[in-house]
Amino acid sequence: MMVYVIVILITLAALGCVSYNYSKLREMKEGTAEMKEIGDIIRDGANTFMRAEYRTIIPAIAVVALIFTFFIEKTSGLTFILGATMSSFACVIGMRSATLANVRTANTARTSLNIGKTTQTALRGGSISGLSVPAFGLLGLVLIRLVAGGIDPQATGKGLIISFACNPTIMRFTTYSLGCSLVAMFNRIAGGNYTKAADISADIVAKVRHDMPEDDSRMPNTIADFIGDNVNDIAGNCSDLLESFVATITACILIAATFTGVTASFAKSVSTFPIIIAGAGLLGSIVGIAYALEHKASDNPSKELDIATYISAGFVIVASLIASIVMFGKGELAESFKIGWASPFVASALGMFSGVLIGKITEYYTGTDFKPVKQLAEMAKEGDAFVITKGDAIGSRSCLLPIGMICASLIISGLICGIYGIALAALGMLSFVGTTVSIDAFGPIADNAGGIAESCHLPSDVRAITDKLDAVGNTTAAIGKGFAIGSAAFATVSLIFAYVGSYSEGAPMLNIAGFIVIAGAILGGAIIEYFSAMLTDNTIESAKLMAEEGDRQLSIPGVIEGTVKPDYAKCIDMAARQALKKMLAPSLLALLVPAIGGILFGPEFVGGILVGATIVAIPKAIFMGNSGGAFDNGKKFIESGLLVGHGKGSAAHKAAVVGDTVGDTRKDVVGVALDIAIKLMSTVANTLAPIFSSFHIF
Repeated sequence: MMVYVIVILITLAALGCVSYNYSKLREMKEGTAEMKEIGDIIRDGANTFMRAEYRTIIPAIAVVALIFTFFIEKTSGLTFILGATMSSFACVIGMRSATLANVRTANTARTSLNIGKTTQTALRGGSISGLSVPAFGLLGLVLIRLVAGGIDPQATGKGLIISFACNPTIMRFTTYSLGCSLVAMFNRIAGGNYTKAADISADIVAKVRHDMPEDDSRMPNTIADFIGDNVNDIAGNCSDLLESFVATITACILIAATFTGVTASFAKSVSTFPIIIAGAGLLGSIVGIAYALEHKASDNPSKELDIATYISAGFVIVASLIASIVMFGKGELAESFKIGWASPFVASALGMFSGVLIGKITEYYTGTDFKPVKQLAEMAKEGDAFVITKGDAIGSRSCLLPIGMICASLIISGLICGIYGIALAALGMLSFVGTTVSIDAFGPIADNAGGIAESCHLPSDVRAITDKLDAVGNTTAAIGKGFAIGSAAFATVSLIFAYVGSYSEGAPMLNIAGFIVIAGAILGGAIIEYFSAMLTDNTIESAKLMAEEGDRQLSIPGVIEGTVKPDYAKCIDMAARQALKKMLAPSLLALLVPAIGGILFGPEFVGGILVGATIVAIPKAIFMGNSGGAFDNGKKFIESGLLVGHGKGSAAHKAAVVGDTVGDTRKDVVGVALDIAIKLMSTVANTLAPIFSSFHIF
């Protein structure tokens, strides 16, 4: 019990740091009157969108909660709402802080002309998102654990109207995770549609059709794009990574509950160890971020961000080593795993190592300093088709090493520690998610700051600083996406094992040669493709409408000359309406497919769906994220003047812009939603497994 009290204190300390950084951010000046005006427009637009989005989300959450309460387990509706609430807190706080930090980052660059100080301002804004994610996610889980107590295998939950055979404590954990997942899906889909419809339309209309600079304030779609960076890359990312973090801890707890014939001491150790790792990761994140914010920063943003990461990871390594020795180093506990007490430590360390390596691989394929992006920029001289074809090749090539790393880690952690080790590897990768999200949020804040600097016509030396931060932010965002996909792979495999174990007697087994399982697997893969198509169609349809509106406004006398201000509100409203209109259908697809499949054909069919969806989604998500990141940085490579003789406005630049618009939907809409989709489907399956086992039509 003492462990849980300590972890609660760590979460409260993290929320205290969030409050401190938020107040420090508010004390900073916003800059010129024009900067303040654009900052207010971005902030008001983001807040308005979030309020409108939650008017749709809240009724959906309420309906699902009532279904759980009435028909499955009477307290599970409350834990579902708790999960949705914790996820919502993190994303709303993160978004509000980002809309404060963007203009203040631009002003820090303007007043100090110092890269180090500007980096710290952007990171301070990102840290509010970063620390909120594990603090809220872990706080809810620990509260459920303290209230619900341990998992009694003999306990049976009851709904208020109908009762299916289910374990009430397991149901509370899975519904908490499901609440986080559903909010993440809504936020990612709506936010992605909003930001990329605005971004694509602004790029095509301004850069390709009218030869205007990027982030030109005469282009009304530009301001909607600024807002979109906050509602997707900040709010959506917060709920995405919180959901991953919660799902991995939940998977550890569910797998721990499947151990049979073990001592009470062993059962306590396997259920408590993941909480210790998560708590240590949060503490490490607090220390790492505090160091990065409070010491005198260098002019190398990447170095500062790396130091914060290394400090956080170091805390987890030390804590997991000590916890493994203390909790699994005695007698029968040491003999329970392949290499004794070291097995849990090695499994979690493998996850951390995999996450770092996946990040480095992602950086190679998407960074402006490396061969793939340089080759892509060279191809832009030959035209649009060459850019897109080369970008596709980069995306496909980039899949092999990350997936190889994931497979190797799965095999090794499974061999030394069983399926529990796989879940620990997932948790190890996400253990210092507070730092990961902080650095990831740094990117869109720096991007917004650069856009504000250009829109407000700040001096070129200010823009040079924000451009450098933006380039670093592009890479950190790409690394963050790789990290999210890798952790999703581990988490989903863990959840699949937990799901199969929930209805299998003895060791979890899924008969992959059975026709029911194969049929489900084929359907699962097809669902992922259909889901991707829905998101792509929705985004491009919205972008087309916004491009037409942008063209219309630029044709108004005085707008393109800069003497008449465009109607920003109309584009902002259009982006919001389209995003919210297209949010529900893809989310419901991921939610309902496993539910309907299980009721029709039983638990093994759903197991097949999960396997097929995971096998298709992981390489597809890596392809989408890395090809999109390469397209984006290929364009920036040219805009930075690094492709000699082919600068802004050239034919090569326009070809790169076309590639970037193709990549926008891939990396910021489809790729980021796929990892949520497979985790959401797996969480739904775990939640409804008792129903599938006791009732199915065929």
